[in-house]
Amino acid sequence: MPTFSNPVLPGSRPDPSICRVGADYYLVTSSFAYFPGLPVHHSRDLVDWTPLGHVVDRPTQVSLDGLDVSDGLWAATIRHHEGTFYVVVTLARGRRGSTTYLFTAADPAGPWSDPVDLEAEGIDPSLFLDDDGRCWFTACRDAAEPEVTGPGELWMRELDLRKQELTGPTYALWYGAMRGAWVEAPHLYKRDGVYHLIAAEGGTEHHHAVTAARAESVTGPYTTDPRSPLLTHRHRGAAEPVHNVGHADLVDTPAGETWAVVLGTRPTDGTHTLGREVFLVPVEWTDRGPVFAPETGRVGLSERLPAGVAAPPAQDGRPVRDEFAGPALGPEWTGLRGPADDLVSPRPGEGGLTIRLSSEPLTSTGTPAFVARPQQHLRMCAATCIRLTAPAPGQEAGLVVFQNDRRHATLALTVDSDGNRQVALTAVESGISTRLGAVPVTGTEVVLAVDSDEAAYTFLVEDGARSTVGSIERPFFSTEQAGGFVGVHLGLYGTSGTGEGEAHVRWFEYVPGRD
Repeated sequence: MPTFSNPVLPGSRPDPSICRVGADYYLVTSSFAYFPGLPVHHSRDLVDWTPLGHVVDRPTQVSLDGLDVSDGLWAATIRHHEGTFYVVVTLARGRRGSTTYLFTAADPAGPWSDPVDLEAEGIDPSLFLDDDGRCWFTACRDAAEPEVTGPGELWMRELDLRKQELTGPTYALWYGAMRGAWVEAPHLYKRDGVYHLIAAEGGTEHHHAVTAARAESVTGPYTTDPRSPLLTHRHRGAAEPVHNVGHADLVDTPAGETWAVVLGTRPTDGTHTLGREVFLVPVEWTDRGPVFAPETGRVGLSERLPAGVAAPPAQDGRPVRDEFAGPALGPEWTGLRGPADDLVSPRPGEGGLTIRLSSEPLTSTGTPAFVARPQQHLRMCAATCIRLTAPAPGQEAGLVVFQNDRRHATLALTVDSDGNRQVALTAVESGISTRLGAVPVTGTEVVLAVDSDEAAYTFLVEDGARSTVGSIERPFFSTEQAGGFVGVHLGLYGTSGTGEGEAHVRWFEYVPGRD
């Protein structure tokens, strides 16, 4: 039986939401404080995904300034109705929902509208289009009586799509299957006249789980599906390759099958660095409701292909070499909190990338001269060819292995007080920088590289010969040690104490290893 490899979208792409229009599938994931925000991907087979663009690509849409990397745009939902795409999302500040936005577009590749503030509390908003054309908004929030019901509450209100505002009464739907645990990520589906409310419980780590309730009316009352949790890996041992499974969204295929996208992680020795990734799971509908992964009851690294997909598609496992020949960066590149176009930009007609050195450090909550892409494989090599155009003390530019603004490592071409060029490795932990090694170089242009595997990230420089600058144990970059909700991003950056100077990047290369 032909199979595909999970995850279908590797690297830090959590909280997947999916919809289908004809033969086309569209997927959106959380982006937190990265900008552009809310990446949209497209597929024809549910397995091979191509980035289309972003919902939030203009700074006038949403301000992310000053936010922690793990705050920002959380858990969007994408839906389609009568020629219009809708995305609802929460803007989080201080790890709590701040504002709920609605975006619309005629084309999922954009442009997307300016947002409408729905004046809705909580997080994880979703939309459900019923058979009668009415649209229902659901989200999760703190329960009014947590000592009675549990800490979280799923709630509902009607959304007037023409006026783009919530209307009518508010309905409390459900408090989860695990009283005492927060319930979140609500999505509604209707099957044979029954409304199925799918949610996530147990937190986003090891106890994450998919739970469910059902009702005869869209507004309830909802009763807990006694089979809950319907999907989880919390009961499986440390040797299980996929952990933290949850946050499901379902989609029907033209062939009549149902599949779920869920998030999960791939830990090594108890820690993971790639973040929460998108996995694809078959779903079978029964009289009792949906059955996830009916043959195995678990999310596997290999799964049968969806019906109608004739051969295994090419998935992300191919080397990538970006020479920045186009007029703009590709959609896989993002910065922090705002557009970095005036700081990091391609050189039309010449090729390569110009980094205008900024006084904004990577440890700030502003917009530094920095662009990055998610690390997608545990074993990989990332490299870049870079030079400082007019080197001076206090200037540096190079590669960064970025977990968050308080925990990352830089491999930088820099100049000491005597004007001597060197490549230095610096680790940042709790915002404190520690130099771990330095190698003198003589060339004006050098190749900087980082290799990663199960044990460590090893940092290298090529300046006529290849030299190791130093290494950092892999768990240093893990979510378990760093906290937060994001995985490692591999980036390019440049800083200067005076905010003056430029660096030129000739190319960036990402070569997956064999995990």
